[in-house]
Amino acid sequence: MPTGDSRRLQPEKPALIDPFGRTVRDLRISVTDRCNFRCTYCMPEEGMKWLPRQEVLSYEEIRRVAKVCVDRFGVDGIRLTGGEPTVRAHLPVLISRLAELKVPDDADSPRAGKPIDLALTTNGATLALIADDLRRAGLARINVSLDTLDQEKFRTMTRRDDLHRVLEGIDAAIAAGFDPVKVNAVVQRGVNDDEIVALAAFGREKRVEVRFIEFMPLDAQGHWLNEAVVGQDEIVSTIAAVYPLEQLPARGAAPADRWRYLDGKGTVGVIPTVTKPFCGDCDRVRLTADGQFRTCLFATDEFDVRGMLRSGATDDELEALLRRAVGTKWAGHRIGDVAFVRPRRSMSQIGG
Repeated sequence: MPTGDSRRLQPEKPALIDPFGRTVRDLRISVTDRCNFRCTYCMPEEGMKWLPRQEVLSYEEIRRVAKVCVDRFGVDGIRLTGGEPTVRAHLPVLISRLAELKVPDDADSPRAGKPIDLALTTNGATLALIADDLRRAGLARINVSLDTLDQEKFRTMTRRDDLHRVLEGIDAAIAAGFDPVKVNAVVQRGVNDDEIVALAAFGREKRVEVRFIEFMPLDAQGHWLNEAVVGQDEIVSTIAAVYPLEQLPARGAAPADRWRYLDGKGTVGVIPTVTKPFCGDCDRVRLTADGQFRTCLFATDEFDVRGMLRSGATDDELEALLRRAVGTKWAGHRIGDVAFVRPRRSMSQIGG
């Protein structure tokens, strides 16, 4: 017969576990579908039809969902994305409210009893204006997207002439004390694969970790081809030929495999979504700017959180919806499989 002490050893609130035994720890929240860039792999040249503002979750609604995930499921990491999150007005206000969330003491997490790990992904174009404000508000980590160091190529890829602003944004993030600062680079064959070494050298010089990302079938034009993917092995061998590398321990639930430079000048990562997917260890779920809950970047089903929030649902009802949604999570995205189905929405609409 169990004793009271043995019962107290069990977590009071069960974790959020999918049908394949993976525990959800990471919540990605898109705060807006709007963006000041028009990247070719993210949205069409003519741009997108933006969501009406009343359809976008308010900061109060975002915090409520986040709090349920942290308090009831032990989610210990939240990353804000877009669109471009820095175009959302008063972003530091949301940061400060999310930074108040603490992982429950009884959560099965290395961050139990500590504040959540709060991060942001940005294109960096306006980061220099608010980096200090974001840091003071409680943002811990930041990733800046930068696919090329060539001004003309940057203009072609983003349809904007803002490379200098992105570079200033990276410098501002470093100066503000973000640790780590990471740079995300999507690699496309015939587009920027000739800059792999240059981007790695940039990371070494700035002491930031560059993370190369395999090109995924979420381009708004619908022109993705497997032939355009530059795989992890090729990326690593290209860098190692110039800067010798040593692989670091397995990534676990983290999306990037990582290597350190043998000369001690930092680390580099690769997110091999296509050639070596990390689905088996995936611990993330997503909330779109218009309040749709997704269990995978490539999911074809969404669950209407916004509708529940605005119809007066209780936190218990919201918890039940999220549990039901996670109960449908796939084993993997199946890119390259004949059964693969592209999501209806592009990256800018889902959230990076």
